[in-house]
Amino acid sequence: MLDVISGLFGGSALSVLVKASGAALTLLVVIPALMKLFLVTVDEGSAAIRTRNGKPIIRRLRESGDGRGEVVVLRPGTHGAFPIFAWYRMVDVRARSTDLPARSMTGATGHQHLVHASFDWRPIVSGHDLRVIELDVVNVKERAGNIVGAALRDIVHELDGPVLPPNDVLSPRVVAACADVVREDCGIELLRVIVTGDALTDGWLLSQAIAPSPDAPRHAAWDSAAAVLAGRFTSVG
Repeated sequence: MLDVISGLFGGSALSVLVKASGAALTLLVVIPALMKLFLVTVDEGSAAIRTRNGKPIIRRLRESGDGRGEVVVLRPGTHGAFPIFAWYRMVDVRARSTDLPARSMTGATGHQHLVHASFDWRPIVSGHDLRVIELDVVNVKERAGNIVGAALRDIVHELDGPVLPPNDVLSPRVVAACADVVREDCGIELLRVIVTGDALTDGWLLSQAIAPSPDAPRHAAWDSAAAVLAGRFTSVG
């Protein structure tokens, strides 16, 4: 038994063992490490942007009308990479929701609504749109929120009645009114706008509370403005 064990570590047997161990180490460690170094794997819900020195690489397109170019985008999957020349940065392109600040909006008939709303959006996986997100817009949510809020205000301003329409009616109108502007300025896709709360403001409720009932008897010659002024001023003489 001792002769067999000593024979394994002597002469040509030791050389064969070293070569086999080296081959196994190469197959298990070295080759996977090199493949990971020269391959980029992009998971679902993400996109990769090619960068150099931490900044996206811009490709100038001759057919582009605005001359801003595009970034190199890798979609989900495994792609060959050359880390000596360029690195890749992952961008989350999944859908997300952003709340709009509560705003007081006035309808066509003077009804004031205290509107709480949010909008759903996601980055568009294209070279031009992701370039806008990465380079041109400091705060995508703030800029898109201003555009969506302005469109919602304009639409509410045209509505009659004290109650806003349901989301399945209001949301498509808001999206149609500002989706193109949101994509051009922010590089994102506007999915939907959701009104999460609609309450009449205290000013409108107070005005309705002090207004006379339409069923109450009213003298034909009575003038509310004259009555208020008469109560505030005394006669002289």
